[in-house]
Amino acid sequence: MIELVISVCLISTPSECKDVHLTYVAQGLTPYSCLMRAQPKIAKWSIHHPRWSIRKWHCADTRLASRQKKI
Repeated sequence: MIELVISVCLISTPSECKDVHLTYVAQGLTPYSCLMRAQPKIAKWSIHHPRWSIRKWHCADTRLASRQKKI
């Protein structure tokens, strides 16, 4: 499964940051297709969360992340 990870910080307190994980549920989604679909999804998230500023983002394969945690 692929997820979009958005790093955001509060506009009023720029030192207060967090990662937001948005999971894609489409079958056969690749990291490349995640990158291609990310900007509209990020824009929609940003509209619904006006107090937060987006700092950076990336796509991640959750299967790889879970394997790395087990090591």
